[in-house]
Amino acid sequence: QVQLAESGGGLVQPGGSLTLSCAASGSISSGAVMGWYRQAPGKQRELVASVTRSDTNYGDSVKGRFTITRDNAKNTVYLLMNNLEAEDTAVYYCNAYWFSGWRKLNFWGQGTQVTVSS
Repeated sequence: QVQLAESGGGLVQPGGSLTLSCAASGSISSGAVMGWYRQAPGKQRELVASVTRSDTNYGDSVKGRFTITRDNAKNTVYLLMNNLEAEDTAVYYCNAYWFSGWRKLNFWGQGTQVTVSS
């Protein structure tokens, strides 16, 4: 079983920075795609950023402000968030998935709250 443990959420002022961490434990595939999603009240969960061993992908609203990195040795993914805006306020969820044959294995963390407010 795979577990994803997030940390680093909190309250930050507009224009500030915050770094989220997600440590994966268990039998995680070396080919797993790891990423961050977020969900604001009344809105659907959306992709923030994802990373494979060779590529990154960002949601349009965070391009140029957020950076996702991955430490394969530690099975940990980080999300550096700069120039935060009130619209970034949401619960942020870590995600990992890979395919075993035709079957998609998909795992979520418990979520961490990020609040951007003065």
